[in-house]
Amino acid sequence: MRNLSSNANSISEIPILSFFTGAGFLDIGFMQAGFQTIWSNEFDPHFAKGFEYGISSMIGKHHKITNTSSIIELGPNQIAKEAFRNIQTPDVFGIIGGPPCPDFSVGGKNKGRTGEHGTLSKIYVDKILDLQPTFFLFENVKGLFRTARHREFFESLRMQFAEHYLTDVRVLNSLDFGVPQDRERVFMVGLKKKWLKKKLGVRIIPKDYCWFHWPEDRRYSGAKQRFIWPRESPFGVNPDKPSGIPEELMVGPIICDLEQIAALPNGLEGLRPVSDKYHVIQEGDVSRKSFKRLHRWRYSPTVAYGNNEVHLHPTQPRRLTVREALRIQSVPDTYVLPPDMPLTRKFKTIGNGVPVKLAHAMAVAIRRMIEEDPI
Repeated sequence: MRNLSSNANSISEIPILSFFTGAGFLDIGFMQAGFQTIWSNEFDPHFAKGFEYGISSMIGKHHKITNTSSIIELGPNQIAKEAFRNIQTPDVFGIIGGPPCPDFSVGGKNKGRTGEHGTLSKIYVDKILDLQPTFFLFENVKGLFRTARHREFFESLRMQFAEHYLTDVRVLNSLDFGVPQDRERVFMVGLKKKWLKKKLGVRIIPKDYCWFHWPEDRRYSGAKQRFIWPRESPFGVNPDKPSGIPEELMVGPIICDLEQIAALPNGLEGLRPVSDKYHVIQEGDVSRKSFKRLHRWRYSPTVAYGNNEVHLHPTQPRRLTVREALRIQSVPDTYVLPPDMPLTRKFKTIGNGVPVKLAHAMAVAIRRMIEEDPI
């Protein structure tokens, strides 16, 4: 096992370029690990506004999206000029992003490579190869990797990196990193071969060289099968809290203190309840496609909100509020979405994001990859 250098190889703030930035949850995780977003791109005006307002509120100073054009319209020279401002490209920088994923999602359009969003995955890979960062991160739904009809496309994308990059791929579940949410995503990490050869002082990288260590938190690893989770309970009763399950993996402790939630920004923003179903669906009944009610002592199903489909609160006859949804995505309470952003757009951008704790775990692993001393 290599040691992380605390002096010679330490880089104070590693610059990154952020594609498909959305509301910036992936960026927050990287910021927390000591990276600096020097360039960002988000085409959707609502998401861009959410990012700017949210990050600005969190860091205490105004922060803007660099570019709001479609990625299709952006050439590598323009991106480099905006990111590096006509100065020399830094020795170490990265690219992060998760192309829109409905075309590869089981619950989405499932059009694959031929869909509009599938095309964006290919364009994202092209941008990485044009800009030649030291490292990159590609994030997407697990269907891109595990569904047979999409796996071939994913492997073709990966093969494009073979000449210049080492790549590794894994499906990670946010539940295994202390997030109270069952959310699986595929991550592909790449490291530039030329940079690694220079670092190691070799002409050929040893075949057995372990260049990337995937993050793991032993407190939560395999949490979905490891712990005995409570079953459904009638709505309105007070089910016993089970023992032996880490509290961080339960939604109750973060969304059932109603006074605390109400006092937070975005804490009272929610869709108005109009259905009798809010009063009859059992706590923890997530069997149906819509109207899933969370259990206070369990994790949430995947946060994938759209068309007013937001999970039901465990103890209240309503859907979750914006702050409650943000908390299930492990977003800091200092991050605030703008008051004039449409409510449905708030929930959609929350559902599109990478849980911050998972993003941070990946960012820490990548930072170690860059800064660790060679054997």
